[in-house]
Amino acid sequence: MIREAIILAGGLGTRLRSAVPDLPKCMASVAGKPFISFVIDYYKTQGIEKFIFSLGYKHEVIEQFLDEQYGDLSKQYVIEQEPLGTGGAILLACTKATEKDVLILNGDTLFNIDLSALASFHNSRHAHCTLSLKPMQQFDRYGVVELNGDQSVKNFKEKQYYETGLINGGVYALQVNALLSESLPEKFSFEKDYLETFYAQRPMFGIIQDAYFIDIGIPADYEKANVELGKK
Repeated sequence: MIREAIILAGGLGTRLRSAVPDLPKCMASVAGKPFISFVIDYYKTQGIEKFIFSLGYKHEVIEQFLDEQYGDLSKQYVIEQEPLGTGGAILLACTKATEKDVLILNGDTLFNIDLSALASFHNSRHAHCTLSLKPMQQFDRYGVVELNGDQSVKNFKEKQYYETGLINGGVYALQVNALLSESLPEKFSFEKDYLETFYAQRPMFGIIQDAYFIDIGIPADYEKANVELGKK
């Protein structure tokens, strides 16, 4: 079982400025509370006991909220002094991890995966990284991930219009030492410089999870989250 999660919450939220001025993206109010609450609360129900928050922009706002509202949560803060990219942020947070495998989450995305299924699959394949993939229809905002018959990653396809496809939902099971042992720079993209660079040479897999998914990165989906999560 995976009991520790890294939540990436250092984003500027530039595309959300019109809807959420001057706040980290994950702190955008959705259905009356900061969006990151939905992420934390869901993954606590899935068995996550320890959280590492990777923070940057206005990190003190997030820290204050978490200390006040989640005072009893087992948590650590890792602060980016300058933007490190998704990969650099994960790499830095992994140096604080206490478990062999961790769950990687985005603070501005809620993907209600079955963590037990992900962890079991990840461990059975001795994977360095296992991606949670969401089936989507008629979309152009995301790239597509294709799998081989054994569910290893076959390739990554660029963003364009797709009738159907599996998108990378941004939730990963990651073997900590596998990432730390790679020769990676301080700043890099996890998607481009780790996943898309090493998938053919490392044990990387995908598991399909057809569960609720919302990414509040653009105003239209932020409004959609307010409606949908307000009903839950």
